[in-house]
Amino acid sequence: MQLPVVYQKAKEQVIKIWTTLQPLLTVHVGLTSSTTLIILEQCGKNKGYQDRDACGFHPEGACCVIDGPEKIESAINMKALWKNISVEGIDIIFSRDAGRYVCDYTYYTSLYYGNGRAAFIHVPPLSKSVTADFLGKALQTIILAMLEQCGVDHI
Repeated sequence: MQLPVVYQKAKEQVIKIWTTLQPLLTVHVGLTSSTTLIILEQCGKNKGYQDRDACGFHPEGACCVIDGPEKIESAINMKALWKNISVEGIDIIFSRDAGRYVCDYTYYTSLYYGNGRAAFIHVPPLSKSVTADFLGKALQTIILAMLEQCGVDHI
């Protein structure tokens, strides 16, 4: 499902995912400005959303959830994932700051409504060296490792 780069609409879609589909794990993928990195994000932050979205708005109080925790950690141990996984042809790094824009906002919202059962991966834009096929296979490798952490056998 593609989410808009609009805080409120992204939040509504994430809540809908958790209330209607009730997934074991939700994996969000967003674009990074880096052309050579996949970034595994460990946690979402609640406050500091000052930048305006694609519609020119920012969240009320510059936060995701009024009175929500300052940050929420993913149930997926991204550091362990980062240490134990490699994808030939691209570097993978671990991060604890998803950037205080719609990506981080979406991640925090999903962690909040999914009780930590969400993950966020920042990926580079498609290019000659990072093709859709390459990126798809890299994401498949990463997501299968996440599912192993959840105790799910390969499908």
